Amino acid sequence: MRIIAKKKGNREYYYLQHSFRKGKKVITKEKYLGMKIPKNVDEIKGEFSRDLKKDLYKKLERIKANFQKEWKRLPISVQEKEKEQISIAFTYNSNAIEGSTITLHEAREIIQDKIAPNKPIRDIKETEMHNKVFLDMLKKKEKIGNESLLGWHKEIFGGTKPDIAGKYRNYLVRVGSYIAPHWNVIRPTMSRIVEFVNKSKLNPVELAARAHYKFESIHPFGDGNGRIGRLLMNHILWHAGYPMLIIEYKKRKSYYNAFPKGQEAFVDYFLKRYLAVHKKRYVK
Repeated sequence: MRIIAKKKGNREYYYLQHSFRKGKKVITKEKYLGMKIPKNVDEIKGEFSRDLKKDLYKKLERIKANFQKEWKRLPISVQEKEKEQISIAFTYNSNAIEGSTITLHEAREIIQDKIAPNKPIRDIKETEMHNKVFLDMLKKKEKIGNESLLGWHKEIFGGTKPDIAGKYRNYLVRVGSYIAPHWNVIRPTMSRIVEFVNKSKLNPVELAARAHYKFESIHPFGDGNGRIGRLLMNHILWHAGYPMLIIEYKKRKSYYNAFPKGQEAFVDYFLKRYLAVHKKRYVK
């Protein structure tokens, strides 16, 4: 979305303009702002964005409604087994994206059968603890706070990276060519992200996307940011009644590539991926 100026005679008129692809066509929508850019232009952008996404929000609401119908039909014991299967898939993929050597089959053996493969003890422990944190997160409908994020990190990495576990970093980090914000802004910035998550009135799927992007942009931990960020997004989805999203290891390139393009491009990627994964639930 951008602000453009159009000249008519000697005067300039300002518009919000947004272009998007629908099939093979590029569609452009505009909203008139006036002869001056209004002071509340950010508020107007938000309203314009919500108007443009009305059809999308309807699809997301259908996904939620159909997921809830499916879930409520399952006996409690079956729900628990289903959560375990989701946890195995999520734990494997989230850890694999970050370099874990544990395969999906091995993750299932570690979590279900308590069998440890001949792999680095660090990877085995992080698989066990990620599964525990994820299942606990599903059970506890608690508000996101700095304490919960730090707690997740401490549980997952306490046995493998005790020097950084459960602590926001106090040093600079680089991710490829990206230099994360200075460590002295982490605590206040994370508090703003927490407030955003708890007070936002966005659709929860869009909120999950924006919260994940904001979190990863800060990179508050010395290591393990991706895993905590993906836990955060699924906490938002699950406790708002939506099915979760697993970012698959084999499709990680499109996920990686979406981050450097900025927040709006990442949100667009996330929403398209979510709709693709849960398509059957909105076409019913």
